[in-house]
Amino acid sequence: MSADASEPLQRLFFALWPSSQMRRELSLATQKAVSDCRGRAVPSHNLHATLAFLGNVPKGRVAELTLLARGQAAAFAQGALSLTFDTLEHWPRPKILCALAHASPQASALAAALKDSTAAAGFHPDLKPFRAHVTVARKVPDGPQPPPLSAVVWRFEAFALIDSRPEKTGPVYSVIESWPLVKIEKAGK
Repeated sequence: MSADASEPLQRLFFALWPSSQMRRELSLATQKAVSDCRGRAVPSHNLHATLAFLGNVPKGRVAELTLLARGQAAAFAQGALSLTFDTLEHWPRPKILCALAHASPQASALAAALKDSTAAAGFHPDLKPFRAHVTVARKVPDGPQPPPLSAVVWRFEAFALIDSRPEKTGPVYSVIESWPLVKIEKAGK
């Protein structure tokens, strides 16, 4: 399906979108490292774990993405998934400081399914393998190895499609829609 070149675009990605409490916990755990890294802290309200980055998508195709996501949510509605962030790492090329989580087979499978299904539908997701991380600082110069991180657990019962709009102060993220990863009768248990 090709889009009209004049159609407005939205910069989109699928993510595990944490609660305010989960963001606060990670912000507190990484506060000193972020301060010491001489980078620019990512605002707490922007912390998230990207599953599949889609880039610029014609607005007319967003409904198609929501249908694809609904199908993946139904396939993965087996239970909540957790990510345990327990390592900080500086990635020199993008100049970011990240909190890394242990591999989660369920999160990795969901990320792969979202990438595969969107690519098959003619979208252009970033096909790099999923690596569970949260960017906590940007524009981080090279420096010493980040300190250890006290474990922070994020638990998700849903994933979301996120719109990213660039602003002078940094990106502004908005949830377009979210889909449960648990069957309704299991939610909240």
